[in-house]
Amino acid sequence: MEQHSEYMKLKVLLPYRVFLETENVKRMVAETTNGSYGFLPHRLDCSAKLRPGIFMYETMDGEEHFLAMDEGIFVKTGMEVTVSSRRVVGGTDLGKLHETVEQEFMELDENERSIRAVMAKLEVDFIQSMEKMRKGQSS
Repeated sequence: MEQHSEYMKLKVLLPYRVFLETENVKRMVAETTNGSYGFLPHRLDCSAKLRPGIFMYETMDGEEHFLAMDEGIFVKTGMEVTVSSRRVVGGTDLGKLHETVEQEFMELDENERSIRAVMAKLEVDFIQSMEKMRKGQSS
């Protein structure tokens, strides 16, 4: 299917797979670190750092789609847009999407905090072991 020149192609990437690839996108709204911005097909090429929030895109049939995403990167080159993020959740009901995001992202954040705490303890233990070895050699 050939893409009409008035529409953009959108690709959303996760670290381990392509989350979404769609054509015929009329417009997009993204939450960047400098605020919320709309993107139309003939906007100049650009890139932006995304902050966690809702990403919206509208297809040529007028249907709006919503993605909740973690921080990431937005790159528009010509009529192609690539968005890369660590975590993305899709949905049509914004209320349910918000609830899912809070639940999934909070759970992942808690796991990340636990992993960081374990890594910090390992680092401290390693440094203490190195100090003991160094003191033992200088005696």
